Amino acid sequence: MMKPTALSLAFALALVGCGDNLTDGNDPNNPGDPSNPDGDRSVDAAGTYRLHSKFDIATNMPGTAGSFVNGLIAATDDPDDPMSWLLDQMIGSMQPGSFKTFLQNAKPFVAGYLNDQLTNLAPDLVGTVTDIGHRMSDLTKNFGVEEQLSIITSDQQYVGQIIVDGVRFKVDGSFVDAPFAAHDLDDVIADGVHIAYENGRINVGDHTLPLPYGKLVRIGLDVAIIPAIDPTATGLADLLDNVVDCQGVGQGVANALGVGNAAFWKSVCLAGLARAANLVYDQLVAADSALDFHINGTARASDSDGDYKLDKLSFGEWAGMLSYDGTAAPLAQPATFDGERL
Repeated sequence: MMKPTALSLAFALALVGCGDNLTDGNDPNNPGDPSNPDGDRSVDAAGTYRLHSKFDIATNMPGTAGSFVNGLIAATDDPDDPMSWLLDQMIGSMQPGSFKTFLQNAKPFVAGYLNDQLTNLAPDLVGTVTDIGHRMSDLTKNFGVEEQLSIITSDQQYVGQIIVDGVRFKVDGSFVDAPFAAHDLDDVIADGVHIAYENGRINVGDHTLPLPYGKLVRIGLDVAIIPAIDPTATGLADLLDNVVDCQGVGQGVANALGVGNAAFWKSVCLAGLARAANLVYDQLVAADSALDFHINGTARASDSDGDYKLDKLSFGEWAGMLSYDGTAAPLAQPATFDGERL
């Protein structure tokens, strides 16, 4: 019998080593095997995620919730506007009396007189009203909703809770976040949402989110639209006051009527602008009105750091219906979301 040489022993050991490596590299029960990414462990979807959703609520808005700028549109739709509109606001703010009667009776003459001085008294009023309408359209077509999705395991099934705790407005390409807590609004919660995770996708079952639409659009007007037009304005009345020279209007009314002094009519002008702003806010929708989202969604889900826990949701899509004031409409597309594990 031939004795093994040192070279043959080394060669044999090398073959055994290579065989072990080949076996480990193709072991279906080996969690580290790239051909078996889940191995004998499954990726866990349970956890809390921050979701960022975006909706177009303007295109298919049900009911009459889109009429909130009608009061401002009225400032530009008459031949004697915008001063005829401004005088209407002034008259509407006055208590019954001789001064109010004088202004009512002389309104056509006074409107023409003031419009002749428009470039000095309110050169940017019409443009400002138009800007508000355009930006409001932008805001409602890019309506962002900030949510927390918490997923737990119950009876070997995933169950979710969705908490809406803020909104995000997009105006002129910039984003403005409005957390509910900062505006004295309660979170909107959907419990018992069915969650399924399979084949690299997570499915969020049917749920309803009644959002306080009127309050949210008013917040959007105050924190996103008005600052985009005039960073110094703190509200709609302030914005209107900045584009109307009430001192000059007061002097013009006093000159045209020959009744009352400039200071008095200036105060009436300011009161009229405040009235106009309040009317627009009132037109947004009733304070307790809700826009109900009846939706479900699906997204690509991934475990990017290999810890067997989902940490990223991407390319999410919502589907479903919107309802407002007893009227329902399909959710306009695209309606998207993404998210990450907190």
